Amino acid sequence: MKFTEIAALSGKKGLFKVINPTRSGVILESLDRFKKRMIAGVSAKVSIFSEISIYVMDEAESVPLQEVFRAIYKTYAGEVGLDKKSDPEELKSFFKSVLPNYDVDKVYVSDIKKVITWYQSLLSLELDHLIKDDVHELPIKKKIKLEIGDDVEKVKAKKKNDKGVK
Repeated sequence: MKFTEIAALSGKKGLFKVINPTRSGVILESLDRFKKRMIAGVSAKVSIFSEISIYVMDEAESVPLQEVFRAIYKTYAGEVGLDKKSDPEELKSFFKSVLPNYDVDKVYVSDIKKVITWYQSLLSLELDHLIKDDVHELPIKKKIKLEIGDDVEKVKAKKKNDKGVK
């Protein structure tokens, strides 16, 4: 399983594997022992782990969730000793130790609780290989800068060429 296949569904406990997209949503399978399948409709809030990132106060602006999990794993070597019922100040200091440059104004205690819960879920499901040093599974984000004028000219030229070829 890849990190890009794991998702969380708002309002549902646990983690899910993304099976397949459909016209009306996405098919998910729970990662618990029951392996129950369900369809999450388009109005459901499905969070794919590879698309989640944490705000930081650097030029990078955010750090992917997988990198945060790796930092937790390297710092604490597994169990963190916290849960979602821990003291908010304790959660903030924990997160500061893992990600010292996180943006305290944009990252709320509820976000830290989710990260800890998801991290512990991955460990309990024995999916810790996803947060170890598997660099080849990281999503690659490319920033593309398009100039509108050039883009429009390319489209017009392509249409002219398509008409002339026929």
